[in-house]
Amino acid sequence: MSGTSHRRANTAANTVDWAFLWASGDLGRFCFVSLGILLHATNETMVATIMPAMVGTLSGVQLVGWSLAIYELGAIVAGAAAGRLVSYLPLRTNMTVAALLYGLGALICAASPSMPVFLAGRLVEGLGGGALVSLAFVSVQRLFDRSIWPQLFGILSAVWGVAAFGGPMLGAIMSEYLTWRWAFGVFVAGGLVMALASMAVLDTPQGRATDARDTALPPFPFAALACLAIGVVLIAAAGIDVRLARSSLLLVLGLVGLALFFRIDAMRPLSRLFPSNLFSWRTPVGTGITMVAAFSIATCSFGLYGPLILTSLHGIPILTTGYIIAAESISWSVLSILVAAVTPQRERLVIVAGAIMIAAGSAGFAWTVPQGSIPLILLCALLQGGGFGVTWPFLTRIIVGAAPPEEQTIASAAVPTMQRIGYAVGAALAGIIANASGFSSGLNRDAAAGVAHFLFLAFIPLALLGVVAALWIAHEPARVRQTPAVEPATPD
Repeated sequence: MSGTSHRRANTAANTVDWAFLWASGDLGRFCFVSLGILLHATNETMVATIMPAMVGTLSGVQLVGWSLAIYELGAIVAGAAAGRLVSYLPLRTNMTVAALLYGLGALICAASPSMPVFLAGRLVEGLGGGALVSLAFVSVQRLFDRSIWPQLFGILSAVWGVAAFGGPMLGAIMSEYLTWRWAFGVFVAGGLVMALASMAVLDTPQGRATDARDTALPPFPFAALACLAIGVVLIAAAGIDVRLARSSLLLVLGLVGLALFFRIDAMRPLSRLFPSNLFSWRTPVGTGITMVAAFSIATCSFGLYGPLILTSLHGIPILTTGYIIAAESISWSVLSILVAAVTPQRERLVIVAGAIMIAAGSAGFAWTVPQGSIPLILLCALLQGGGFGVTWPFLTRIIVGAAPPEEQTIASAAVPTMQRIGYAVGAALAGIIANASGFSSGLNRDAAAGVAHFLFLAFIPLALLGVVAALWIAHEPARVRQTPAVEPATPD
C-alpha cells in the first residue's frame, strides 16, 4: 500500500476505511486472499456429509479415517513450507502454484475410481489447501497496513466460520440432488479461478517481491515432518486388517514416530514449529497445548464417521446430517462472539466451562448416536462446537501470553498446528476403533451398530484429560502464589 493508503487505512483510531479500500482496489485483493481460506475450510468440512454416498460408490469403508488424516498431513507440511517459501519465491507465484495444486487434488478426487486414488487426491488437496491458508495470512501482512491487521485477521476467522458451515451443506446438497463427484468439481473450478486471478490480483510490487538475498532456501523442518508423516501413516495403517499383534506393533511404531517429531522439533530452534517445554504442565503453555491436543484428537470422530453411521444405522437423510454438522460450526462462531467481552479475570473460568461443554458433547455422542435421536444428537453437536467457541480464543491468548517473548510468534502458530496434528492422529485412531468394531467387514447396518457403540466411548478419556488441563490452567494463578519463594514462578 502507498503512504496515502497507510494514512487512510489508519483513520478513526485504527479502524478499517472500507470505502477507501474499495476505491484503491485493496478490498478486492483482501476478498481474493479470503478465497483461499474459504476453499480449504469448505473442503475440509464437506467430506463428512459426502462420505456415505462416496463409500457406496468406491467401497473402502476401512479407509475412511485416512481421508481426514492424510488431508491434514498435507496441510501441515504445506503450511510450514509456504511460510518459508515466500521469502524465496514471490507471493504471486506461491499462490498460483498452491491454487493449481489444490484444483489438481480436487480433480483427482472427483474422477477417482477407487478409494486409494481418492486418498491420493486428498493428499494433493491438503498440500494446496494448507498452502493457501498460510499464504492468506502472509498476504495480509504483505499487502495491508499493520494498523488494520487485527481487523483483517478477525474477518479471516469469520470467513473460516462461514466455510465450516457451508462445507457440510454443500456436500449434503450435492450428494442428495447430484452426485458427490460434483462437490469436488466445484473445488476444481475454484482452484483454477484462483490460480488465474492470482496472476492479475497479485501483480503488485508486494506480490512480486521476495526477501531472499541468496539462493538458499530458509530452514525447513524436513526431518521432523517426515517423522510426523510416518507416525500418522503407521497409526492409520494399524486400522487396516485389524489384528492384535500386527496392529499393536504399528500403533507403537506410529507413537514413536510422533515422539521423534516433537523431539526433533525441539532440537532445531531455527525451524521449530512449537515453543519449548511443549507438554510441560509447569507452564500454561504446556498445559494449554496438551488441552488443544487432547480435545482435537477426542472430537474428530463425529465429523468423520457421524453421517456414515447415522445414514447406515438409522436411515437418517444425508441432508439432515449436514444440518447437524453445520449447526456445530454455527454454535462455535456464535458463542465465540458472545463471550468476546469477558474480562481477563474470568477468562480461565470460561475456559473450564467450555472444556466441560466439549467433553459433555463428545461423550454424549456415545449414547445419542446409537439411539438415533436427532434432537439429542443436535444438542451434543451444539455443546461440542459451542465449547470450542467459548474456550479457544481465551486459551490461545493465555498460551501466547505465557510464552517467552522470543517464542510468542511460534506459540501463536502452534495452536492451529497442534489442532491439525490432533485431527490427523484422531482420524487415524478412529479408523482403528471403527474397523475393529465392525467396519473391517464392510458397510452394513450391523457393522454401523457396533461402531456406534464403541467409537465415541473410546475417546472419553482424552476428553476428560482436556477438562483436567482446563482445571489446571484455572488453578494456575493460585498455585503460583502458593509456590515457595525459592522456586521460579510459573509464567501467567
